[in-house]
Amino acid sequence: MSKVAVVKEAVKETLVGSTEPQQLSAQTKARFTRHAIKDNETGELFLGPEQFIDAVAPPSEDYHKIKREQYSILFNVADRSNKGTVTLADWGYFENLLTKPDAEYEIAFRLFDIERLGKVKYEDFRRLYELNKGPDSIPFNWDCDWAKLYIGSKARHSMDYQQFSQMLRGLQGERVRQAFQHLDKDGDGYIEPEEFERIIKETSKHKLSDYLLDNLSTLCNISQGSKISYANVRAFQNMIHEMDLVELIIRRACAKSTDGKITRTEFLNQAAKITRFSLFTPMEADILFHFASLDEPSGRLGLKDFKKVLDPSWRSRQQDEDAARLVKDVTRSAGQRFLSQGLESAYGFALGSIAGAFGAFMVYPIDLVKTRMQNQRGANVGQRLYNNSIDCFKKVVRNEGFRGLYSGVLPQLVGVAPEKAIKLTVNDLVRGWFTTKDKQIWWGHEVIAGGAAGGCQVVFTNPLEIVKIRLQVQGEVAKSVEGAPRRSAMWIIRNLGLVGLYKGASACLLRDVPFSAIYFPTYSHLKKDLFGESQTKKLGILQLLTAGAIAGMPAAYLTTPCDVIKTRLQVEARKGDTQYTGLRHAAKTIWKEEGFRAFFKGGPARIMRSSPQFGFTLAAYEFLQTALPFPGKDKAEVATGVAEVVQTLKEKHPDSPFYRSRNALKILLDLDENFGRAPLGLGAKGWQTLPGWMKNPVKSA
Repeated sequence: MSKVAVVKEAVKETLVGSTEPQQLSAQTKARFTRHAIKDNETGELFLGPEQFIDAVAPPSEDYHKIKREQYSILFNVADRSNKGTVTLADWGYFENLLTKPDAEYEIAFRLFDIERLGKVKYEDFRRLYELNKGPDSIPFNWDCDWAKLYIGSKARHSMDYQQFSQMLRGLQGERVRQAFQHLDKDGDGYIEPEEFERIIKETSKHKLSDYLLDNLSTLCNISQGSKISYANVRAFQNMIHEMDLVELIIRRACAKSTDGKITRTEFLNQAAKITRFSLFTPMEADILFHFASLDEPSGRLGLKDFKKVLDPSWRSRQQDEDAARLVKDVTRSAGQRFLSQGLESAYGFALGSIAGAFGAFMVYPIDLVKTRMQNQRGANVGQRLYNNSIDCFKKVVRNEGFRGLYSGVLPQLVGVAPEKAIKLTVNDLVRGWFTTKDKQIWWGHEVIAGGAAGGCQVVFTNPLEIVKIRLQVQGEVAKSVEGAPRRSAMWIIRNLGLVGLYKGASACLLRDVPFSAIYFPTYSHLKKDLFGESQTKKLGILQLLTAGAIAGMPAAYLTTPCDVIKTRLQVEARKGDTQYTGLRHAAKTIWKEEGFRAFFKGGPARIMRSSPQFGFTLAAYEFLQTALPFPGKDKAEVATGVAEVVQTLKEKHPDSPFYRSRNALKILLDLDENFGRAPLGLGAKGWQTLPGWMKNPVKSA
């Protein structure tokens, strides 16, 4: 083989690819085989135009603004020999091409490189462009000065890959400029909003969300007039062109904000920190915030507001999800819906039970010390069994052993499940009633929600408390009264009866209602204001524990007097002790016999118990929701405080030919939104007959 032939073969292999069998992956072969058909004469598998579209554009995928038939454009790129078929080797070459970082430009270049020699001729490019643009598209002047700079003014030269790619990058901007001049009939530098809408839909429709497309005409509202200037159009185009950078800046700025929202000034400040130079003009920032705040005009916007602008499939995806959910609900029978709701309720109840039991178990020794201290009567030091909480802890361990610290823990763990479940459920329910559409709630309504939760839990709390308290003081009675029998939880329940189990319920209400009314609003504001929880920031376990512990301190200590009264009413009085007849009698007697300080007995122990208990409970509950999501429930519903990331198609499915092919079409649709839809030649079906047309364009014409 001569040197010239060797060079020609090397150039051909570089441009067309090797004809020798390639070492293809099992996934590549499987994708090809799944859609390929067999040649009746040779028995070889191949993909025709229809099978190729099925392979790169499955019917089950969401195409949004890109029509499925437009994927036939890519068939000519894969069909390297212009035979009208794609072999396994061709498919492997095509998939390899899609994995390249500049695949979009490579595919466009190979599409217009008709002779496969590494050059795009001006005549070929212009002819294919004119054939594919829509019949009513705004005209483009190829004899303009901009085009002459790339392809020459007299002798139009061909373009290599680098020149062609750079020309494509600037083509859309020139199209917009010419379109503006074409529609600006009187030459005053302004066009009507409807004309601006036409320009954007012809040049950038595939890149924009339905929400943005529906509101393009409102761009005139950023200025005092009713028309749109060329500066407005260029600013809008610049924002679209830098949409990925815009999203990065917004996410970083929102992450640093305490409430997850930012102002126009904060956006520009963050942009100045990320970019080397001041990239975005004030008008571009105005346009971004204008479209993001159309639904709810506000100076501060969050990711949810910007998502409507950033995500090209935002509106349709929301509609599709709602429609799918509606169809699912309609098709399911009433029994199925009831079963599903019951299972989900059981799931929430189970998680609340585990979390509540965990929190109660972790602090139970402190709770026992608190109860012993509150039940201790007598104002004189000599009458006291315990000097303080630490002394009480030491004596319990010495006299009753370590297990004595967990006296009565079983009914506590059993009863804490419905107590925590109903408290959390009622609080969330009432907060939901008062929360506005923009997720805001007045602090007074937060207090009402917490108080309602505390009131409802008494149904379970009171019987639990009275049994637990009597079990907790048994060791103390056994030490002071010789021969005192030890009673079980079931004996106490049978002895008290239904009415007796609710003894001291008024005091329990007096304690639990203000406790929850203080605790839940405090916990919510600590997470948001102190630790900066927002839609873009999820708190860690340590932060949740800290917020729960801090919120429990004022709630626990300020309600200690009510807890002391409740304990005295519910504990079984010993011989010689005062018998309390009711809430008011207990309060008066304690004040008279022991003084004001008696109402805060066990206060420190109560803080030490309640604060970490609620921290452990809520932290465990949120952790379990994330670690053990309800089967079939969307992640967005399970996650708390996590913003849904608007990922690119490449990030979501890097190994899928469909998503990579979809990215490759974007650069071609920048030429015209109708690219790939128009038929080529008489009786042709789009790009399916393109290889034959390319071989003999005169005959096809």
